Amino acid sequence: MKKGRMEAFSDGVIAIIITIMVLELKVPEHGQDLSSLIPLAPFFLSYIMSFVYVGIYWNNHHHMHYLVSSVNGKALWANLFLLFWLSLIPFGTEWMAANHFGQVPVAVYGFILLMCGISYTLLAHILARHCGRQSELAQALGKDWKAKLSTVVYVIAIITALWLPVLACVLYAAVAFIWFMPDRRIEKKVLNDENYNKE
Repeated sequence: MKKGRMEAFSDGVIAIIITIMVLELKVPEHGQDLSSLIPLAPFFLSYIMSFVYVGIYWNNHHHMHYLVSSVNGKALWANLFLLFWLSLIPFGTEWMAANHFGQVPVAVYGFILLMCGISYTLLAHILARHCGRQSELAQALGKDWKAKLSTVVYVIAIITALWLPVLACVLYAAVAFIWFMPDRRIEKKVLNDENYNKE
């Protein structure tokens, strides 16, 4: 089956997720100077991290589907599984911010990120199998070291959050940095095709 509906649905859900997060940012009820924003710092910091994460998933999701011409039923369910965990990011973000990066909220936030990562990896491998071992997507995934490394770091960060939640957030940011740029081979394929179309 064609991939268009899955892409469109995913884009819509991700857009709603970002909208929900930004609506949680409340303006100061009293005060007109910059100092009135200080109590809102945890909310801004949480929002920035979550926005970056959602943006990374949207970007990588887009690039991954660029190499896919069709999807199957397993891919549709795997995609819904990914969207389910992504849709929980606003909840984790709000709880973490409202409790000023408390231990349990930061750990739960990390668990949500871990499940987002696992579900994305599951989707990627289902699509790779659907396309074939010699497909560009399968070749780009390779041994998928980023997914394996991310899982290990997430688990360490979740445990760390129970004692040092700030350090756990640093580890979450480190994983985001790893995924900030899509796979170079996929990026190269996209750029080559765009240049070809321009010609």
